[in-house]
Amino acid sequence: MAAMAAGDEHAASEVLRGLARHLNCLNEDNKATRKRALELIKRETVDKGLSSSVLQEVFSALLKPLLKCLSDPMERCRETAITTVTEFIRCVPKPEESLPYLMPCLAQRLGEKDILEPAEELRLSAVELLTLTLEVCGKHLAPYLNEMINILQRTIVDPFPDVKRESCKCTMSLAKSLPEHFHMQAESLVRPLMQTIAHQHSRVRVSVIEATGAVIQHGTGKNVDDVLSHLAQRLFDDSPQVRKAVTVVVGDWLLHMRDRYSYFHKLIPLLLSGISDEIPEIRLLAADLWKHVGAQWEKENEEDIKDKMDFLLTPPPFYPPGVERPGLGCRELVVRNLGRLVPAISHDVTDWLVPTRVRTSQLLAVLLLHAEDHSTQHLQPLLATFYCACTDAEKDVVTNCLSAAKLLGTFVPSDVFLKLMLGHVTTPCSSSHPWAPLMVLVAVLGGCPRPLLKPHLEQITNTLAQPDVCQEYQQVLYLEQLLACVDVLLRQCESDCGPVSLQLLQVLVTVQSLSTEPHVSEKAMESVHVLCKVQGLHSVMELFRQHMGHLLDWLSASVNTWSSYSPQRLQLHVIVTQSGPVIGEFVGQLMPLLRSCLQPDRDTEMRMSIFTMLAKLLLNAANTLDSQGHFRDESERFLCDILLPNLVWQAGRTAAAVRTSALSCLLALLHGGAITSGQLLCLEEKLLPLVLSALDEDSQMGRLFACRSLSTILKLAGTSMHPEALNKIYPELVKRLDDSSEEVRSVALQALGLWLSSLTKDYNCDFYTAHLQLLFQQLLLHLDDPDDSVQDNVLEVLKKGSTVHPVLLKREVEAVRDKQRSPVYCDQLLQHISSLHTETSACPE
Repeated sequence: MAAMAAGDEHAASEVLRGLARHLNCLNEDNKATRKRALELIKRETVDKGLSSSVLQEVFSALLKPLLKCLSDPMERCRETAITTVTEFIRCVPKPEESLPYLMPCLAQRLGEKDILEPAEELRLSAVELLTLTLEVCGKHLAPYLNEMINILQRTIVDPFPDVKRESCKCTMSLAKSLPEHFHMQAESLVRPLMQTIAHQHSRVRVSVIEATGAVIQHGTGKNVDDVLSHLAQRLFDDSPQVRKAVTVVVGDWLLHMRDRYSYFHKLIPLLLSGISDEIPEIRLLAADLWKHVGAQWEKENEEDIKDKMDFLLTPPPFYPPGVERPGLGCRELVVRNLGRLVPAISHDVTDWLVPTRVRTSQLLAVLLLHAEDHSTQHLQPLLATFYCACTDAEKDVVTNCLSAAKLLGTFVPSDVFLKLMLGHVTTPCSSSHPWAPLMVLVAVLGGCPRPLLKPHLEQITNTLAQPDVCQEYQQVLYLEQLLACVDVLLRQCESDCGPVSLQLLQVLVTVQSLSTEPHVSEKAMESVHVLCKVQGLHSVMELFRQHMGHLLDWLSASVNTWSSYSPQRLQLHVIVTQSGPVIGEFVGQLMPLLRSCLQPDRDTEMRMSIFTMLAKLLLNAANTLDSQGHFRDESERFLCDILLPNLVWQAGRTAAAVRTSALSCLLALLHGGAITSGQLLCLEEKLLPLVLSALDEDSQMGRLFACRSLSTILKLAGTSMHPEALNKIYPELVKRLDDSSEEVRSVALQALGLWLSSLTKDYNCDFYTAHLQLLFQQLLLHLDDPDDSVQDNVLEVLKKGSTVHPVLLKREVEAVRDKQRSPVYCDQLLQHISSLHTETSACPE
């Protein structure tokens, strides 16, 4: 051994003797000389393949001159010097002997406030040299920890990305090599790492995250809070590799960090967020790490959870199908930290950044799956969170939160969540978003199993049918959620909904009455059909027949308070129009309701609306109100108690509009066949004066309806009317021949034709000659009308009059023939009169 050592010393001496001139050249002013000298030194030493012991001797002699060259003005000289020193460190058996000179030199070049090395490639080489030194010297670097930390503080924030990455690598190596000393200085690296964690290069971000993991893992644990927010932001990074790095680091902390129990509530959300990542690899990695964390915690706390390990391994009943139940340790970790996690979730779900809100909503579902029935004690803040999240403009947030809410229905006892939620539905906490409690209730009911939901169906449907719930708001979204509540009950409970079908029908009727959107009304009708189906009914008519009595009682209870703004008015419209012929079976209940809300002192707009609805029904009375013949029995009372009081003249345009709508209803009653001629004759004295007065209405539509009503009355009962009653009709109709409306004039002429056709043998033509003469004179006046169509119509009416009193008519025609613009129509009429078989002044038999 001594001989070998002597041989190595001799060889080293020979090498140094050969390098003596080159060492002297390092002090020359000529940079080319210095460059060539360094290259020759490198060639004669590390490149020559000398033994390690020889290199050790040579390195000891060359170290100081080489380190001095690190400050050479020429970049190439500094590069060769760094390369040479690096090779020496890699090859010599005792590199730690160089530390007293190497570390201060590197600290001077890289660890000062202003880094002296201007070339970024050389700064990278210097940091690589530092990393190599750390690897080969290990614990020998403990005395130089301050220098190492100073260097890394500067190089982690170096402008050159590769220097940053190498510095992070060096940091991890330092933390693992000197754990017993590193923790004292670890805190000083947190700030530069956090300054670099958002670097534009994803590889740099990955390196920083890994280095942060090592610094916290081997530090004092006091800086966890300083880095958590930065790591949480990296969970939204566009780069999957960055998100994967966060997942690995957090998982490692949960498994190995000394003070991890103090930070479970802060670290668990970060790891569980990875379970919802869009990249399958990251999801699997996060799930695997989480299983290990749970298993480790379970093992460490075996005594505390012994009973649960023995008895609570069976999944609870109605566990979501197709979902793997988390391990006991994982569940316990979440349950024990849920009290701290829920407030944080509630805060972050309203964050101004969309990605944060989306991730938070995803995390909420994962937490509730772990918490199971333990979420009951946090139900109030959870519901507040759901209500807030449901108003989010981002659809993903709403969807994720509703998925989480569904788990509440699965795990929380139904009587518990209904006690809170039905109260929130009745009195929403937000007037701008009253539909939020309904939306969450739909999700919760969707997760509640049928056997657990059935006992509470009446309570739920009674709440939904309350006026404060189903009649208070007309927002489309609110009505959609009401429908969704009905749909989820029908879907979950099916035939069990039979006993509460009345309440469900009330809600569906209300939604249709309040909706202004066709798609909402169509959806409500679909739900009505589903309600029929689950009860085994074959048609909507059967459903209404089953509940019509209760529905009319429901409406009658509040009829005295109705106005034009009352939803009950619209509900009545939906019920009577959709029930078809069924409403005819309940006329006895309907009439008192109509009588109450159509009194002349009630709201005018409401009366107009109901009269319009009744007009549509009465036009098809045989298939609606009179389907059973019951309405015909009530028609006299309907006329006397409802229609006629509304035909009495009152001042004002609004009153005129009500009279017009009542006239339309009267006309529909007469046309629809729901009243007989005998009933009309009984009411003749009350009805005719009001209809005749309506001929003078300011409204063209009112005059038109009055004319048509008179025409229909004459058709139905004209031949049975008393002559005195008939004589009161024609003067008013004659006035309408000068009406501003051509349509009114035409209908008035038709009515006069019917009037003439109504004259029977009871009408004494001689006695009433004056009446007939006046009528003929007025008609002949209009026979000369500028409008050809009016002339034609008047001619037809006069031809009917020729059968009543042809002599009188002929005399009157001859008197005016020469006074008219053209005698053509008079001649046609005279020809018609002469063509009659007999001319007599007596009335026809």
